[in-house]
Amino acid sequence: MDYKIKHQWASRGYDGQCCWVQARAGAIPPGFMKGNHDPVVVMTMQKLLLAGSDVFYELNETHTTDFGSTWSEIVAHPKTLGRRRAPSGVESVICDATPRWHAPTGKLLSTGHMASYVGDALEPGLRRRTTTYTTFDPEKEIWSDWQMMVMPDMEDKFFSAGAGCTQRFDLETGEILLPIYFKPRSSDGQGLSVTVVRCSFDGEKLHYLGHGTEHTTSEGRGLGEPSITRFQGRFYLTMRNDLRGYVSSSDDGTTFTTPRVWTFDDGAELGSYNTQQHWVTHDDALYLVYSRRGLNNDHVFRHRAPLVMAQVDPQRLCVIRDSERVIIPERGARLGNFAITEVNENETWVVAAEWMQNGGRNAMAALHKLGIVNGHKNGAPYQPSTNYSAECEAFGSDNTIWVARIIWEKKNNFPHWLK
Repeated sequence: MDYKIKHQWASRGYDGQCCWVQARAGAIPPGFMKGNHDPVVVMTMQKLLLAGSDVFYELNETHTTDFGSTWSEIVAHPKTLGRRRAPSGVESVICDATPRWHAPTGKLLSTGHMASYVGDALEPGLRRRTTTYTTFDPEKEIWSDWQMMVMPDMEDKFFSAGAGCTQRFDLETGEILLPIYFKPRSSDGQGLSVTVVRCSFDGEKLHYLGHGTEHTTSEGRGLGEPSITRFQGRFYLTMRNDLRGYVSSSDDGTTFTTPRVWTFDDGAELGSYNTQQHWVTHDDALYLVYSRRGLNNDHVFRHRAPLVMAQVDPQRLCVIRDSERVIIPERGARLGNFAITEVNENETWVVAAEWMQNGGRNAMAALHKLGIVNGHKNGAPYQPSTNYSAECEAFGSDNTIWVARIIWEKKNNFPHWLK
């Protein structure tokens, strides 16, 4: 497969207190929104408090009608997509959401999960987590109030369960294969598990129908943030783990083989760890988008930049090393929270926001690369920024929301979910 990449930007710059994160987009087919003759791509994102850890606020939205050349003003939706306060004082908000067109209902359905806070700190302990969702009506151009999908045994087994940062697949029947990850309330230290939930969606409510095989690993926190696709009749699932990425396959999209570690075709481990991987699917080839070690990126938090794309060998379940190509460049900030958007038969987009925090174990590497050793630069004392956003800026990051347009040389069959 041959393709070219065109880079565009939905937003650039930030205020130093918060930055845009979780930027993800979904495409509305021509004719559904104001009679537009081209796809309308709707992107959501939310602000992150730089002084905190995963502290999110309401979802915001922007859209483009000209393939990303221009974008509408970013609009906040605090009433429908904002935080909700419980009598206990705990506030919850939809986050990690990914919009995708649902053809049978003519709605853009965005699925994620919820985060809960006490003030501007994550609620302590094992927090209740549910799959949350909202819809965008292209005729009225409004978002619905975010809702929670009802699961069985939500008081124990699925007490903490959600579809945050996952990539779903819609079947021709209209049923949805939605990957989630979960941890029981009575887990006793058990790690996270992944499964694929079969759902129905009537345009307003997302209903649980059943779920498939459950998978975990004893390594780290288990398996999380799974993403699913179908290629040439078989389904594939990629999963995050603290130490390495995992992959599995299935005939029916719910019963998956035992997960195996992602490797290159030469047998070496892929080197992607503790972050997401997502699928780019063409009729003629299957690709994985990911970040990994070994790309002169020790100074980036968890090596979450650059984003690269490589072809997958579906029989061997490995990545073809020689096909690897940088999709979004590294500029000091992490890019690991991203998403894939099928726009039409000609284009697939990779969307990612520069996350302006570069702390953790990689902070020292970032400082060393800037010439800062033992707290000094050029012999003078150097005081790092509290959240290491300045260290991201030093490499060129400015909270750009990147749009990498993958333009195919050979057209894809028009995806059924866009018909």
